[in-house]
Amino acid sequence: MTSSSKPLAVYGATGHTGAFVVAEARRRRLPVVAVGRDISSVPAGVTARTAAIDDPAALDRAFADCAVVINCAGPFLDTAAPIVEAALRAGCAYLDVTAEQASALSTFEQFDERARAAGVAVIPAAGFYGGLADLLASALIGSRSVDEVTIAVALDHWWPTKGTRNTGERNRAPRVVIKNGNLVPMATPATKTDWTFESPHGVQAMEETPLSEIITISRHLHVCNVSAYLNIASLDELRDDATPVPAAIDIDGRSAQQFVMEVVARDGAHSSRAVARGQDIYAVTAPLVVEAAARILQPSFHRSGALALGEAFDPENFLRSFKPEHMTFGLNII
Repeated sequence: MTSSSKPLAVYGATGHTGAFVVAEARRRRLPVVAVGRDISSVPAGVTARTAAIDDPAALDRAFADCAVVINCAGPFLDTAAPIVEAALRAGCAYLDVTAEQASALSTFEQFDERARAAGVAVIPAAGFYGGLADLLASALIGSRSVDEVTIAVALDHWWPTKGTRNTGERNRAPRVVIKNGNLVPMATPATKTDWTFESPHGVQAMEETPLSEIITISRHLHVCNVSAYLNIASLDELRDDATPVPAAIDIDGRSAQQFVMEVVARDGAHSSRAVARGQDIYAVTAPLVVEAAARILQPSFHRSGALALGEAFDPENFLRSFKPEHMTFGLNII
């Protein structure tokens, strides 16, 4: 069982997302240990420990007195397994923020039984991609069975981090979707469609882009078909090598990027919709994953095994924990 007196370890703490996660943990006055290969830029007052991904002994020392490990270092195809292994050796719960389908699926398949035996939770894809859509879909569907879920995301800009670009170069695994209740390869070329969002995004040309939410939803929700789309304008920026990295515009270090995520569940003639809006997909990952870690630290949390975010926690209650400056959401359940 975890204890609230033990710290969170953030691996990749000096990366773009990792820095947001450390700051959010500090804002919530949770004890935090920053871990990584290079800890020279860790903020003053934060405990820092050096550990390379290929050094199991150093990872063991870094996580030895911790309760939860949050992995923010991609590509997760390379980092997830060694960090989960080290977390299990230390008796820690594990969270990561991967958008990579292959990494999330591998974590579920490889570590569920061992996490149950160790009595700890292992939760991959607990960030903007993967976790947020899973929470919204879980709040809509609950234990019902539905015919179809469609996820649509629009970003007014996508200024990718170096880590995002590195992950894109590393991750060449074929994308999968859910059809007839099974994970199957996405049809190529990718389906394109239009989607009408509320202002300021409006009508957007979209391209099918399934990410780790397909894997998380497949683990615990009863949905026959699931597809996911991103607006083409943001994908064009992501694919352009000249697109700059995110630039901070406020005291929290967030970029000006505005996002909207819609999840629509259809069952026969009935449909339900959930919508989340906010600023900066990298920054909003921090309250998502830190909220999960904080809940794991509560004495009342007793879940174990490899779990999706919406499976591990009450999804609507989890979503309602967010402050408006982080994210707003709405549900229209029919």
